[in-house]
Amino acid sequence: MQGVTGSNPVPPTLENYALLPYAKTPPTSGGFLFRADYIGKGNRVPPITLTFPDGRAREYPEGIKASEILAEIGGRIAREAIAAKLDSEILDLSRVLPHSGRLLFLTADSPEGMEIFWHSSAHVLAHAVKELYPEAQFAFGPPVEEGFYYDIDVPTTFTPEDLLRIEAKMAEIVAADFPFVREELDKEAALALFRERKEGYKLQQIDRLGEPPSIYRDGPFIDLCRGPHLPSTGLVRYFKLMSVAGAYWLGDEKNPMLQRIYGVAFPKKSQLEEYLLRIEEAKKRDHRRLGRELDLYSINDEIGPGLILWHPKGGFIRYKIEEFWRQEHLQNGYEFVYTPHIARLDLWQTSGHLGFFKDNMYQPTEVDEQLYQIKPMNCPFHLQIFRSQTRSYRNLPIRWAELGTVYRYERSGVLHGLMRVRGFTQDDAHHFCRPDQLDDEIDMLLGFTLHMLRSFGFSDLEIYLSTRPEHAVGSLENWERATDALRAGLEKAQLKYQIDPGEGVFYGPKIDIKIKDSLGRTWQCSTIQVDFNEPERFDLTYVGQDGKEHRPIMIHRALLGSLERFFGVMIEHYAGAFPLWLAPTQVVVLPITEKQHEYAEQIKRQLLAAGLRAEMDDRSEKVGYKIREAETQKIPYMLIIGQKEAEQNLVSVRKHREGDSGLAEIPAVISEIQDKVRSKA
Repeated sequence: MQGVTGSNPVPPTLENYALLPYAKTPPTSGGFLFRADYIGKGNRVPPITLTFPDGRAREYPEGIKASEILAEIGGRIAREAIAAKLDSEILDLSRVLPHSGRLLFLTADSPEGMEIFWHSSAHVLAHAVKELYPEAQFAFGPPVEEGFYYDIDVPTTFTPEDLLRIEAKMAEIVAADFPFVREELDKEAALALFRERKEGYKLQQIDRLGEPPSIYRDGPFIDLCRGPHLPSTGLVRYFKLMSVAGAYWLGDEKNPMLQRIYGVAFPKKSQLEEYLLRIEEAKKRDHRRLGRELDLYSINDEIGPGLILWHPKGGFIRYKIEEFWRQEHLQNGYEFVYTPHIARLDLWQTSGHLGFFKDNMYQPTEVDEQLYQIKPMNCPFHLQIFRSQTRSYRNLPIRWAELGTVYRYERSGVLHGLMRVRGFTQDDAHHFCRPDQLDDEIDMLLGFTLHMLRSFGFSDLEIYLSTRPEHAVGSLENWERATDALRAGLEKAQLKYQIDPGEGVFYGPKIDIKIKDSLGRTWQCSTIQVDFNEPERFDLTYVGQDGKEHRPIMIHRALLGSLERFFGVMIEHYAGAFPLWLAPTQVVVLPITEKQHEYAEQIKRQLLAAGLRAEMDDRSEKVGYKIREAETQKIPYMLIIGQKEAEQNLVSVRKHREGDSGLAEIPAVISEIQDKVRSKA
């Protein structure tokens, strides 16, 4: 395309690119920047108006492609852009821009850009598999949080060696630099195409589509896809296939089992290397492995999958978590309640859970000709406690907390150690307040939540405001009122947050807080949910200052979420080396020979008397072996006692992962440990 005349006083940059200004004279051929008065004379088709990130707007003729505009901008953004975003729609660079709007060019540095990068990588994977296994049929191949996968139906069971062969074929496809070419078809043409290609899963997808199908070609490979994609396969230079897992077609156990190949890809080699190093570190921190090695918990098939057995060491850490949780709740105006594990089925009908949550509930059981349901939630019980007596406006707000164990059905294929279970204890609480108290309660909850998370070592957070889902109950007015209250609380606390459209629960909007662990992974943790609906379903009222009955507002709240999941995250965050205040054994005394046993026993008694959790390893093993074992068990302090230490009433201090700290008197060691415990260091 021919360039245009005129000056460009602000050079384009990747962060703040702008278009060249209007041409001062009509171009002689091929140009597309025009003066408005020239267009108005009927010399060209009516323009579209595009607004760019710097706020400037420019006019272009209909039919222009994003890539043509990008070529005019030039510079770094032209080299690195992989897609265009017109208002909220993301388009291939080769697509014609269909209307006026705000135009943004995406790079792989953005989350949306990386989704496109991984989506295109999945197509390269599928192309390679089709080349090597012509009989393969393909299901879905989406981007995921870190990378991509493709579900494949093929007679061969993929092995690690097969993945290496597929990677080699992918490298050939990348080297060929095939352009991704989009084609839009009518339904019948699409069905005929994939019928000819014997792609049964694609035929089912086409039948399920609520829009005209589109396909993408890269070289000889064709796939059903909405897009968008990278300009070509050559951009997928650095990739790695990570693993193979089983997955049922459409997630239904009655459907065929497919093979899911997971992979990652990055624009830069350094990004791939960094990711692979992080994966290796994550394997070392895997809570399932550390749970066994540190004897924290287990899962027993004779009891049932997804049901956790807390061993003494894990149970003690849970006790310390709960102890701190209770202390902090008492200091913040909460009262504790306890509720049964089952209730009549009618309760869950009243609450709405049967209508919106039935797939995650276990089958009811009959008792005395009545159906009873094991509880998936604690909230209906708290609502009934509120109803048990007349409440006055003076009683509000009420804050009730419970460490309540609930049971939810999860498919066996998604169960994962402590992270995805069928029985778990929720650190639940419910606030009942007047409308004029809602803002203050949200402010209090946000502050309390941040305090609790930081106390356990989590200060790097991602916060989301989740809005009304498609299937919801309650009036729009109440939804808007609740959403505005949550938004105002976040803004008052000066917390950065993102809107998560349509991800609220069926009864109200919510704030979700995700914690980042030491490897930068995010985990869903805290939630704050405003609910106008449940008080109405259970007909909750309080007597107002005017002597009339009024409806309270209910706030659902979990700070740590599931204790099982939170414990799993903590194991991986700390790699099993828990903070001193949580460590089941804080100090181990290691006498070198039997001659030091008496002095070592005295040291142990002093530690216990000071309120520290201490043990003594008096086995007749070499001290080096004892040290290695204590290091493996992640014990924070090792006090080594030989002849010299015993004679001088000293101990030789060694700290986990730090090594020797030298000789010290036991009162100084005790004081140091106590200070760290108090500060939760």
